[in-house]
Amino acid sequence: MATLVLVRHATTAATGKRLGGWTPGVHLDAGGVEQAEATARRLADLPVVAVYSSPLERTRDTARLVARPHGLRVRVRKGLGEVDYGDWTDQPLGQLRRRKAWKVVQSTPSRMTFPGGESIRGAQARAVDTTEALAADHPKETIVCVSHADVIKAVVAHHLGMPLDTFQRLTIEPASVTVLELPTEGHPVLLRCNDTGPLPAPAHGKGRAGKGCA
Repeated sequence: MATLVLVRHATTAATGKRLGGWTPGVHLDAGGVEQAEATARRLADLPVVAVYSSPLERTRDTARLVARPHGLRVRVRKGLGEVDYGDWTDQPLGQLRRRKAWKVVQSTPSRMTFPGGESIRGAQARAVDTTEALAADHPKETIVCVSHADVIKAVVAHHLGMPLDTFQRLTIEPASVTVLELPTEGHPVLLRCNDTGPLPAPAHGKGRAGKGCA
C-alpha cells in the first residue's frame, strides 16, 4: 500500500486574514519558514521517495524545505492546487463571512460553486483523482503531498467515507501532517490527522503506531 503524507503549507502574511486561493506571488512569511523547517525535521527520518506540491508558491516553498533532507526535487501537480475561489480570491475573510453564501460553504459545501471559480465538489474530485494516481504510481512507498487546508480536508473526507457536507468538521492547521494509507485493495486508513508530533516510520501493515487525529 502507498503511504500519503499530506502537508498543509506553512503560514504566509495573509494566513487567517484573507482567502488566498490561487493568488500568485504569495510566499511563506518568516514564521512560516520556521514552521516548514520544523515539519521537514519531523519528516526527515521517514522513507520518503517523492515530494509533490500544488503549483502555488506557498506550497512549493514548503515542499522544497520538506524535500531537502531527502535530496529530492519537488514535483508539481495541478490537482493538488487550492480550490479556485474565483471572485472570492484574496478577499478579506471578515468581509466574506458576512455574505449569505458563506453559510453554504460552512453548512452544505457540496452545493457551493464560487462565483467565477469552481465548485468544492469539483475540487474534491480532482484532488482525489490526483492522490489516487500518485498512490498507484508509488505502491508500497511513502510520498509527501503539499497542499491546502480545504483540499486536504476534502481528500480525507472522501477516503473516510464522510459526506462532503461534513468536511468542515475537520481541522488542518498550517504545516500540519495528515497521513493516509491507500492500499491497492481494501479500505483506506487514516493514521494521523492535523498532527504536529513526532512521526515514526509507517508500519505498512505490521502494526500501526501513532496518535490518530490531533
